[in-house]
Amino acid sequence: MPATFRTGTDWEQSSGPLIPFNVHEKDIWPISDNSRSGTKDELEPGHHPVVAIGERTAAFRGQLLTGVVYTVAENSINGDYDFIVVNIAPGMIIRDYVANVLTYVAGVPATFEQTPQPGQPVYVDDSDDIGEGVTLSMSPLNENGDDNPLAGYLTYCQDEMGDSFAGGPNEAPTFDTALANSLVEQVFCIVLTNATRDI
Repeated sequence: MPATFRTGTDWEQSSGPLIPFNVHEKDIWPISDNSRSGTKDELEPGHHPVVAIGERTAAFRGQLLTGVVYTVAENSINGDYDFIVVNIAPGMIIRDYVANVLTYVAGVPATFEQTPQPGQPVYVDDSDDIGEGVTLSMSPLNENGDDNPLAGYLTYCQDEMGDSFAGGPNEAPTFDTALANSLVEQVFCIVLTNATRDI
């Protein structure tokens, strides 16, 4: 299971849109100790996880804003107040780990997506069964039965689009590979949204 958030240059699969939203590190989750496990990866410059903004234990957590971490400015005095810029723009396409969990029973992953499809929703999930470097799953509820905020939808990456002339040589789409009937944390491309499923 990935122990660290994704880094590198291929996390950004579209050149926009960009709506920068400034927050403190303590206001986003699941990262570091602001997660059910308390052991998620530490956010550092160069990390670009998808996060939720707001109180993790709030009754309205399913309606929280979500977005991808754009920049991190570390505060040497108090790490809780690191200055984070989150891109909350709907339509941004990013590449990140997604756990194939569909449901949890008695606090553990119970059912799993084996054939993900373009357009399938993904959620910010703070369950402690998924990797320390993973913030997304396919489950609308976490292991405690709490709503997970909708983050976006699975889509093709630049280099998976036939005849797109973008992203270098084309590769077989991730959707062409069946996943195991167990916990798998696979890299997918996600088109981000901020429209909640309850509206």
